[in-house]
Amino acid sequence: MKEEIELYHGSDNVFADLELPNPEERLAKAALSIKIQEIIKKKRLTQAQAAEILGIDQPKVSALIRGKLAGFSMERLFHFLNALGNDVQIVVKPKPRSRQHGQLKVAAA
Repeated sequence: MKEEIELYHGSDNVFADLELPNPEERLAKAALSIKIQEIIKKKRLTQAQAAEILGIDQPKVSALIRGKLAGFSMERLFHFLNALGNDVQIVVKPKPRSRQHGQLKVAAA
């Protein structure tokens, strides 16, 4: 006898699906940290080298790479991207009529 598995079709935001507070901010911070991790990897930096560039200690780089983002504000993540040689551009535009609320989104060029 096969056990029936219930499927749940989630949204584009796992943090919202888990009903965590500030899901859009959490998703944006996760996207920024992934971009930071990609840049560190592309530049072939060790965590110690990345720490020196970012002005933090190596354990904080490790936390950042592992997605432990509680101690990192959006502003701080923007600063890290700048320190790694990237521009950060924030675009504000009207939301489509099809959505009730505006949203926060991170897009990489």
